Formats: sequence, structure tokens, C-alpha cells
Amino acid sequence: MSYQVLARKWRPRSFADMVGQAHVVRALSNALDQDRLHHAYLFTGTRGVGKTTLARILAKALNCEAGVSATPCCQCPSCREIDEGRFVDLLEVDAASRTRVDQTRELLDNVPFAPVKGRFKVYLIDEVHMFSTSSFNALLKTLEEPPPHVKFLLATTDPQKVPVTVLSRCLQFNLKRLVPEEIASQLAHILTVEAVPFETPALALLARAADGSMRDGLSLLDQAIAFGGGRVGAEDIRAMLGTVGRDMSLRLLQALAAKDAITLLAEVARIHELAPDFGGVLQELLGLLHRIALFQQVPATLATDDPEREALVALGGDLTPEDIQLYYQIALLGQADLPLAPDPRTGMEMVLLRMLAFRPGEVGEETSPSRAGAMAIPVPTPRREHPASAALAAAKLATAVAKPATSTAKSGHPLTRSVAAEAAGARNDPGVTPPGQREFSSPAGQAPAPPPAIAPEAASSAPPSLAHPEDWHALVAQLDLGGVASELAHNCELVDWDGQRLRLTLDQASQRLRVAASEQRLRAALAEVLGGELRLEIQVAHPEGETPSQRRTREARERQRAAEEALATDPITRALSDQLGARLIPGSVRPTT
Repeated sequence: MSYQVLARKWRPRSFADMVGQAHVVRALSNALDQDRLHHAYLFTGTRGVGKTTLARILAKALNCEAGVSATPCCQCPSCREIDEGRFVDLLEVDAASRTRVDQTRELLDNVPFAPVKGRFKVYLIDEVHMFSTSSFNALLKTLEEPPPHVKFLLATTDPQKVPVTVLSRCLQFNLKRLVPEEIASQLAHILTVEAVPFETPALALLARAADGSMRDGLSLLDQAIAFGGGRVGAEDIRAMLGTVGRDMSLRLLQALAAKDAITLLAEVARIHELAPDFGGVLQELLGLLHRIALFQQVPATLATDDPEREALVALGGDLTPEDIQLYYQIALLGQADLPLAPDPRTGMEMVLLRMLAFRPGEVGEETSPSRAGAMAIPVPTPRREHPASAALAAAKLATAVAKPATSTAKSGHPLTRSVAAEAAGARNDPGVTPPGQREFSSPAGQAPAPPPAIAPEAASSAPPSLAHPEDWHALVAQLDLGGVASELAHNCELVDWDGQRLRLTLDQASQRLRVAASEQRLRAALAEVLGGELRLEIQVAHPEGETPSQRRTREARERQRAAEEALATDPITRALSDQLGARLIPGSVRPTT
């Protein structure tokens, strides 16, 4: 007996067997049980989600010899013939092969005649969007008022190409893409019944590769069983699917998180030896960045049985949400640059190096050749601000310095004086650091920002005191942390410190930051500064005082409000408003510090 592929063997025979389309099954079942039947149905959705299968089950329910109902018997001759594809009153038409209008008219010539055997004559037209305009026009009148013994079941993957005149004559059901969990669950059920040994992580990989299509998932399962010699294992699936590219994408992200350009380029060279599709590697990278971003905001989105959970959780702690968004945007735009590059490898290397080059550095971070090829460009700022804000300020300053001084600089007004003029003055002032160097000059009339409350030298000689809340704010500013661990520290308030045990209160609104990896990194950083055997206790509650994050937010609001008020009351601004009707664009005002 010849082998029957799983996609055909396990095709649903009834509504109860359908996976993931409960909304459509419910509507059709109610219509059949209540005898509220329409004459034309349109099923839309991507490939392999059950459009044709639902149409066949509906045809079976309409012609079952036991009567019209949502539960056909599947045993009578009509049901068996429909399952076997030989029921004379079910006319399955492939619209792609019958695009000419004369073929459509020939098909419709038999509509007036009564069914030969069944209760209804059912026309199942697959990929109906392939019909020509003339074919659609020939179908319209019959589709709107067919004989009572005729039902039209249309299916398409591209409903936008179906004329609205056809859509208005049909009941339309949109079939959704299946989520990986639904596909994996069905694959596990099939393998259990088929007595094929399998590993659960392997099914997760297959379900993800199916990309929302149950038919693709079953086809891949057939291939996996053959590849594994009658067994479905995770390592075999990775080799079969070529998901070594996903492992490579993980290693690329790990090198990015470590700011290790040497390892990054070595990974690209190793990928190049396998002659891969670098566009596919970028897509894998985008998928991983998306999953990490979801985990950072909603940890529950990362399944506990995910085969890559451990690596993704570690990356989620090493990379800040801002880094993830920056990398995602660079990779997304890099896809369009790959075809324009001299060769795919060059394009891939430039995309990854761009991620390193534009990654903002932490305050006080220095670049040196000894950092294993790190390519980050740190931008120190007078006060501890968000790294992304510092990078944006540096970019704006560099752009402004490159422009020649305009005539408005001669007015001498602080609001109209160009940055180029300030830079020129800075070069003549020995007390001001030029913009091209490591530090930025403070705005005119404003004292430089004070140094950190706790100097690194003092921390190394004696543990700092934590007698007051200000001591905790200064300590958090000193800690060498990044990512989720840094945000965890900034959202905690000091309760007490007895020399061995440090008790903190984590703001309830930020309790998602409390993950084991981040808490462990925070404890290690605090122990390095405070010394001794540190016991860290974190309780989630509403803080009584102000956390470093809340202070940072408050100070930013105050600076923003002061900038808006200063600009609104400025004489030049008021003159422009009175004489020319000028107005400030909401959201365009930014503080200078």
C-alpha cells in the first residue's frame, strides 16, 4: 500500500477536527443547525490554514444523507465520496486554470440543472482572485441569484483582488494564521497517534518554521521523520531547517552585547563559509530582537519550554530596551541596503558595524584598543542622562559645528547665536573644552555640572555610607550596570543598610524588572562597592520617597518646563508672535542641558 502524506492523511474530516479557526466553525455550525444557509461563502486567509478543507466539510454537511447539520456522519456514501474527491455534485474548480470568460460560461451552463445525487450542487472555486475581469462579470448574476439547489464556496489567499461586486454577494470568513503553539500541539497529537518518538523543542522549531500554516507544518513533519530516520529530534530539526542560522544570529547578538567587533566579524566570516542568504540571517536577527523586546516588557511572552529561552533571557539582561530598538531599526533598514552593497558579506558587515558605531556609551566610558575591538562611540554628558539622549545631543552638536556661522550669530542673543559661534568662542577660551574633544562646554552663564557624589577612588578605599536617601542616589549613579539591572537599581528606594544586609523597595510599577538574572547582577555590583558578604532583600511596594528613576523623570520635566517658559517669555519670541503671527510648535522645544 502506497504511503499517504500526513497533510492528506490528517486533513480534518469534520468541524470538530479543525485547529485554530473556532470563530469560523462557530458561525458555520450555527447556520447549519438553524437552517440559515447563504447561497455563497467566501473563505480568505494565507496558505495552509484550512480554506479548502472548511469548504469541503461544509459541502459534506450540506449533502450528508443523515440530514443537513453541523455534524455530518462521515459514513454515508455522500460523505465518503466527498472525502475521496469523487462526489459528482461537488465541482472543484481551480480558477488559475480557468481564467478565460468562455471557460467560466461553460462552467455556469450546468447551474440550472438539478444535482445528480446530492441535496445541493456545490461549486468550490479555489483561488478565485485569479479569475479575469470578464470571468467575474460573467459570474455576478448567477452568484447573486442562483437556483435554490446551488451553493457557491469561494476560497482565496488575496481577497483584495476580488471585485467588491463579488464580495458584496458573499458571506466572507477570514481564517487567521495559526500560532506556533496550536501547530506544535497538533503535531504532538499526530506523532503520538503515529507512534513516532519526538522531542518537544523539535516541535517548537517546526511550528515556528511553518509560519502560521498547518499544511506547511505537516509537510515539514513528514520531512523531519524521514530526516531523523523515524524520530523527530531537536538537533536533527535544526540541521534540516538550516536553523544553524538562528544559532548564528544568537552569537551575533551576543557579540553585539559584548561590543566585541573582532568576534562579530569572525562570526560573519564563519557564516560566509556556509554560503548563506544574508537577507535571511538579517530576518532571523530581527525576529530575535523582537522576541527580546517583548520579553523585556512582558516576560510572560517567552515560553518556559522555548529552546532558546536561556540565551534570550541573558541577552535581555545585557541589552537595554533602547539598544534593542536601535539594533532593530538598523537591521530593518539594512535589508534594503544588502542588494546595493558590493557583495552580501560586505553589506552584512556594514549593518553590524553600524550597530556598534551608533550604540551610545555609558557616562565615563572610554574607548581603547585593549577592549577586544569594541567599536562603541561613548558620549559623556555633564550630568547622568539617558545614553540615547546623550548620543542625540552629540549628533546635533556635531552637525551644528559643521555649519558656517550665520548672520543671526551677530545679534549676540543667546537664543539666536549659532552653535558654531559658541564653538569658535570655546577655542579662544582656555577654560572651555572645544566641542571636538571628550567633554562638552556648559551653556553660557551656567556652572559646570558637579562631579559624582561618590568618586571611584573613594569607593575603592572605603565603603560609602548609606545613612541617607541621597547616599543611595549617589551609589546608584556610581554602579557599573547596564540593561535591566541598571533600571532595577534606578527604580529601587533605600530602606536600610546595617553593613551586611541591604533592604530596598522596588516601585510596584516596575516590578517586571525583577528577574533573577538582573537581581544577581545588581547584588554583585553592590557587593563590589559596599564590600563584604552582601545580603540583598528587595520588596515590591509603593516607595515612600523618591527613587533615582523618579528623580530623573522629575528633573527632566522641570528642565522641559523651564525651557518652554524661557522661550515663551523671550522678547524675540514674543516679537515674532506679535508681528508675524509665529507660534511655537508643540513638542519642538528641548532643554539645552
